[in-house]
Order: sequence, then C-alpha cells, then structure tokens
Amino acid sequence: MIMLMETVIMYVILVVLGLVLGSFAGATLWRLRAKQLEADKRDGEEVGSREYKMLQPLLKTTMVDDRSRCLHCGHTLSWYDLIPLASWLSTKGKCRYCKKPIGWLEPVIELTMAAFFVLSFSFWPEALTTVKGSLEFGLWLIAGVMLIILFFYDLRWYLLPNRIVFPLIGVAMIMAVMNVTTAMDPWAALISLVFSGAILSGIYLVLWAASKGAWIGFGDVKLGLALALLLGQWPLAFVALFAANIIGCLIVLPGMLSGKITRKTRVPFGPLLIAGGFIAMLWGHQVVNLYFMALV
Repeated sequence: MIMLMETVIMYVILVVLGLVLGSFAGATLWRLRAKQLEADKRDGEEVGSREYKMLQPLLKTTMVDDRSRCLHCGHTLSWYDLIPLASWLSTKGKCRYCKKPIGWLEPVIELTMAAFFVLSFSFWPEALTTVKGSLEFGLWLIAGVMLIILFFYDLRWYLLPNRIVFPLIGVAMIMAVMNVTTAMDPWAALISLVFSGAILSGIYLVLWAASKGAWIGFGDVKLGLALALLLGQWPLAFVALFAANIIGCLIVLPGMLSGKITRKTRVPFGPLLIAGGFIAMLWGHQVVNLYFMALV
C-alpha cells in the first residue's frame, strides 16, 4: 500500500513538473522565434511583417523584467494567467484581456511534456534505485525539455535553433561520459558510442554534404549527434533511425497518395528523429531482442 502511494505521488509530481516545464518550453519557443526573426531581418532576409511586429515586445525585455505577455495585445500576464493548462481551459483558449485566440500550441506542448515525463518514468530501462540510474534519468528529463522545444520549433518553422541544440549536446555528452566510464568494458562502450554517432549523425552528414543541404539540414546532423550521445549504443541508434523513417513513411505516404504532400513539400525531419530517439531510449532493447528472437 505504501509503495502504491509513493508511485502515485511520483506520477503526480511528474505530471505537475511536466506541465510547468511545458509552459516554460512554450514561452521559450516564442522568445526563440522572436530572436530568430530579428537575426534574419538583420541579415537582410525577408520576414513576415505581422509575425515580426507581434513578437517584437519579447525582444524589449531584460532578465529583470522578463514577463510573459499576450502576443496580440501585449498585456503582461498575471500569475493566474500562467497556470499550466488550467489557465488556457478557464479562458477557453483566449486571452483574458483582448479575447483573441491564444492557439493550441501552448497546451499541446504542456501535455506533451507531461506525457514525456510520465512515460519516461514508467518505462525507464534502468533501475531508478541506483545512483547511476537516477542521475541518467534526471539528465534525460533535462534533455527532454530541450527535445520538446526542438520538436515543436522544427515542426512549425522548419529550423533547429543552435541556442537549444548546443546545450542539448552538452547534456548528452555528460550522459555519454557517465555511461562509458561506468561500463564494465569502457572501450567496448566507447566503440559502441562512436558507431552510434556514425549511424545517427554521420549518415545525415554525408547526405547533407552530398546534397549541399538540399535533402537535409545541418541542424538534423547536430540533433542526430545529440541523440547518439544520449542513447550511447549503436543498436539503440539503429532503432531510432529505423523508427524515425517508419514514422516518416506513415505520415508522408498517405499525404502523397491524397495529394496533400508533393515532392516540393517541406517535411521537417527533426520531430521524426526526436520521436525515434524517444522510442529507442525507452523500448529500444525490447525491439532489438524481438528482432534477434525472430531470426532464431
């Protein structure tokens, strides 16, 4: 009974934490977009005037007065406007002040983050009773916040910003070093890590170089490196790559058959790669075992 209560409490904590960090991720998403538009305009690129004007207030804040505000009317939001999911539901997805629609992105990010945390806890492949397992799980959740930001940013704007990708690689490197140094055979673990990078980043690097960026963006190469470091094992990297392409086929093929997707349609690969990495981290070992069982 006590263990059941502890598990329930842990799930509640993870859901609340996921919703809160999901709200943070949503706010970060728009701040990143505002900075990207500013950089694009400074470089002489054409930017949407309406979007640029709407996001301008986000660039005029400092660390001291950085407060969330409505993107339509610019009204600074109060604490009761920032309660994850609950505030959005209470106003029926509209700004409390100007009554304009907020959109679906924020609550979806919050729910996705909460689901990420809960599923990661439920299916974490190592025992959380050990110090190593707990540290790895903590690093994975930190990486998860950045992965969710990248997932939705690339999904909406076809870009993986370095402001998130580089810190993600840093967290992944810490996790990779921990895995290699604590392995029973560190040299074997290091070799597996190198092959993992070759599968998830090296292949895309070759495609990027061969097509001069036409087939795939360099952001996907860097994201692949981060996921390779997080997974740390070449079989898991292969599962991630396979899962990403299968998910892509399931999405693209029906769209092509219906005419909604053509050869010229841009399809962001970052979200597919992130989904594949998530599947590989939590269920990759089971997939590999099933594959070898089928060969016998």
